[in-house]
Amino acid sequence: QDWDLEEKVVEETRLVTDLEFESIDIIQLVVAIEKWFQKRNMGFDQLLMVDGRYVDDLTIADISSFISNKLA
Repeated sequence: QDWDLEEKVVEETRLVTDLEFESIDIIQLVVAIEKWFQKRNMGFDQLLMVDGRYVDDLTIADISSFISNKLA
């Protein structure tokens, strides 16, 4: 609800391409997720960076899988 999304979000939805997220939106999403699960520093840098470079885009499935692995 923070982003006033009008389209349906599914596992294949991409943050940048489909939802037009900017880097600040991704940071806000990470903070919201950590707050929701009451876990600080879940290590999202592992998801957001590959070989020292930021990834271009993430899907909802990428984020969901990452969270599942961290909470397991």
